[in-house]
Amino acid sequence: MPAGSGDGPRGGDDFHTEATPAQKTLGRAHTGLVKSQRPAGRRHLPTSPFKAPPEPPPVREFAVDDQVTHDTYGLGRVLEVEPGRAVLVDFGTRKVRILVPYPKLFKL
Repeated sequence: MPAGSGDGPRGGDDFHTEATPAQKTLGRAHTGLVKSQRPAGRRHLPTSPFKAPPEPPPVREFAVDDQVTHDTYGLGRVLEVEPGRAVLVDFGTRKVRILVPYPKLFKL
């Protein structure tokens, strides 16, 4: 068949059938199919002159019927606990599900 006869993927473009890897990557990046190439975090090397990153604070644990206070909602009582996920707290006027790490919730 002669070139340009219309049998190619673009109708006459027989010599160009597939994109280069760079073009494929760029095309996927725009559609959101490529995940970030960055690592989650860098490890600290023992010989590094810089300080090690601080350890994350321990996750606070609550039990059913714990009395708590919240910076926004005020005084409340824990109704349900989803370990490592959330707590359901009754603040009297409303019930609120608060997710880990419970930034404004404190046990009394």
